[in-house]
Amino acid sequence: MQKDAYTLILEAIDAGVYRPGDRLVESELAERFGVSRTPVREALQRLETQSMLARDGRSLIVASLDHNQLAELYVVRSELEALAAALAAKHAAPEEVRVLQEMVDEDRARTRNPIALSQANKRFHRQIHLASHNRYLVQQLDLVHRSMALLATTSLAAEGRGETALAEHQAIVDAIRKGDEEGAAAALRAHISKAFETRLKLDAQGGHKGAVEGR
Repeated sequence: MQKDAYTLILEAIDAGVYRPGDRLVESELAERFGVSRTPVREALQRLETQSMLARDGRSLIVASLDHNQLAELYVVRSELEALAAALAAKHAAPEEVRVLQEMVDEDRARTRNPIALSQANKRFHRQIHLASHNRYLVQQLDLVHRSMALLATTSLAAEGRGETALAEHQAIVDAIRKGDEEGAAAALRAHISKAFETRLKLDAQGGHKGAVEGR
C-alpha cells in the first residue's frame, strides 16, 4: 500500500532526514516524495496541529522540545513502557520472547554504531509494546515515540552507553521470560531512567551532533 504524505514526512523526521529547526518547504517535499502539493499541505497542517512542527515567521520548522517538555515526555514514557513490559511478562508468547532475545543478541554487534543501535533499539521497544497484547497501550506508545523523533541526539552516543543499554535490555527480557510482571516493569523503568539521565548529561555537554534519537 502506498504511503500518504503525512506518513512519509513523519518517517523522514523520525529517521533524522529532517531535524529540529529544519524548515519544511511544501514544494520541496512534494518533489522529494513524488506527490502533489495538496496532500503535502494537508500533512503539514496536521503535523503542526500535533505539535510536530512549529511556526518560525511564515515558515514551518521541525519542532524541538525544551527541558520541561523533555522531562514530561520521559515521565509518561517510563510509566507506559513499564506497563507494556508488565503486560508482556503476562501475555507474551514463547515465540515473542525468543524474538526479543534474538534482538538483544544481534544488537551486541552494534554497540559501537550509535545510529544503527538506535534504530535497533526502536524495534526492540516496539516488540515489547506488541507483546503486551493491548492495542490501546500500543496506540498511546506510538504517540509518545512519535514525539521522541523531536530529539536530535541519541543517549546511545554516550561513551559506554550502548553496552549498558543492552545489559538493561537483557534484564527486561529475562523478567518477561520468567513471567515476572513487577520485575519487568522495574527493569524497564530503570532502563528509561538511565537513558533520561544520560540524555541530560549529553545536553549539558552540548549534545552529539549527527546522531539520530535512539529512544
